[in-house]
Amino acid sequence: MANTAQARKRARQSVELNKHNSSLRSMFRTAIKRVRTAIESGDKAVAAQVLQKATSVIDSVADKNIIHKNKAARHKSRLNAAVKSLA
Repeated sequence: MANTAQARKRARQSVELNKHNSSLRSMFRTAIKRVRTAIESGDKAVAAQVLQKATSVIDSVADKNIIHKNKAARHKSRLNAAVKSLA
């Protein structure tokens, strides 16, 4: 339990920060799921368009250090390869 005023304040702040970071992490996961769904549908044009939006979300989350930049690059690379492999 927080015993000092500054520790209580940090505890309050960490709750809000956790909510915000969780929201961003959720956006990241949803963006990836949307691309995978588009890939499964088989429409390359739609998948490419969804990938472009997802790339923006992934970069944004990585810039805020919610995920590591290498993890972001890995996801973008794999999704891009999957979209390119569509016939």
